[in-house]
Amino acid sequence: MTAYDDTNVFARILRGEIPAHRVYEDEQALVIMDAFPQVPGHTLVIPKSPSRNLLDADPAALAALLPLVQRLARAVKSAT
Repeated sequence: MTAYDDTNVFARILRGEIPAHRVYEDEQALVIMDAFPQVPGHTLVIPKSPSRNLLDADPAALAALLPLVQRLARAVKSAT
């Protein structure tokens, strides 16, 4: 298995090395507006726990993110 690359774009955004329009942040995740949105309101939820992809992510970290994703989806739907 390939190791986590802490120089990837999302890790760099989390560290503040790359600018991003931050929508929300807590101890588990950062929510940003997509730099190249496919639709109005396109946001990205970046977990703060390192993983290469969904398959490598800690199930507990994913479970903690889902309530945030749901709240975000409702807010984006309401706003757009």
